[in-house]
Amino acid sequence: MSNAREYVQSIQEQLHRKDEGQTEFLQAVDEFMPTVIQFLEKHPEYIEKNILGILVEPERIIQFRVPWQDDQGNWQVNRGYRIQYNSAIGPYKGGLRFHPSVNLSILKFLAFEQIFKNSLTGLPIGGGKGGSDFDPKGKSDNEIMRFCQSFMLELAKHIGPSVDVPAGDIGVGAREIGYLFGEYKRLKQYDAGVLTGKSLDFWGSKIRTEATGYGLVYYVKHLLKEEQDTFEGKTVFVSGSGNVAIYAIEKVHELGGKVVTCSDSSGYIYDPEGIDLELLKEIKEVKRQRLTEYANKRSSAEYHAGESVWTLKETVDIALPCATQNEIDDSLADNLVKHGVKIVAEGANMPCTLDAVSVFEKAAVWYCPGKAANAGGVAVSALEMSQNAQRLVWESEQVDTQLDEIMANIYTICRRTAASFGDEKNLLLGANVAGFEKVAKVMAAQGLV
Repeated sequence: MSNAREYVQSIQEQLHRKDEGQTEFLQAVDEFMPTVIQFLEKHPEYIEKNILGILVEPERIIQFRVPWQDDQGNWQVNRGYRIQYNSAIGPYKGGLRFHPSVNLSILKFLAFEQIFKNSLTGLPIGGGKGGSDFDPKGKSDNEIMRFCQSFMLELAKHIGPSVDVPAGDIGVGAREIGYLFGEYKRLKQYDAGVLTGKSLDFWGSKIRTEATGYGLVYYVKHLLKEEQDTFEGKTVFVSGSGNVAIYAIEKVHELGGKVVTCSDSSGYIYDPEGIDLELLKEIKEVKRQRLTEYANKRSSAEYHAGESVWTLKETVDIALPCATQNEIDDSLADNLVKHGVKIVAEGANMPCTLDAVSVFEKAAVWYCPGKAANAGGVAVSALEMSQNAQRLVWESEQVDTQLDEIMANIYTICRRTAASFGDEKNLLLGANVAGFEKVAKVMAAQGLV
């Protein structure tokens, strides 16, 4: 074994001992580590400085209690977190997630991935993530407001436009960002740049809601273009029915593809005539209903309760998993391969297990990892920071054009980096090495900070 391989394996072993039980975090580390071995062999100076060993440890983990009062006057308490993982190339940047599944492992995995995703954008932002095990579902607006105010009471001590700039994520949309921003303003002062994902009424960015879904499709568009192909006539499977899924569907349809699936936590829709986007938006964005309502109103649609989109046995050209982590395992990956999938691009964070990725690689399927393919959301968040700093609001066309250019650059650097290691089709290798190289260079230049 080379020194680089032994060095990487020793770090993995240490983390598995130290962070035993942090399943999602260790999965992200195990996916990342082997891909940078060849790079470290070419650059032993980073081994000598132990850059990787330093980088895998978060700069700061903040955990706090969040007491809040429900509408019946009862006091409840949740856990709040902020992982400030790496600030080498800029202020910590990453979303806040409010969901019962939130724990330290999930947030560390998300923050670790965010370092390299943000690096790939080419914008000056570091990696972070945060949130709470609070569940906004079933809560009144007043309960959510009181929770957000209590959460920000502690978080405000640790963030700022040049220090740490949180955004939204699962369970944190414009409503929650508004409440969080209002409390920050009461505690500190008006500073538009302290949060992104804000309403357009107080310095949010146009295209921010659409950015992750649009960016995902732009990434695939540039891959298809290099392969002298387009979305025209392609059959696409999408999972999820939140912002990422909805706006990925919208952009695929604009580019001539046909999306035939979407899903929520209860099951999935298969609509061979193509998802009716206006109906989907009405059900999920306006009425906030379950997808069963889509099937009730659309005669061509089938609703499959309690099943995964990826069990569908129909021909598929492109798969866009946009729901949650580990939604595609090796058996579901096998099903996609058997039914003709050529490209799998991650709209969610780590929706494919390591075994699933292996299946795609063996079948010569283009696998586009989330840290590259879904970077559009954080890219437009960084553009929102720029607009806030300039006290300007850019038009939708300007933001959308920049988003497309950023995704083109991310795709290009992933493919070119992979090719430089003799494995042009390995976009995971390209994304990990390109993201890591920039952060490692800056950490070394700054004295390992």
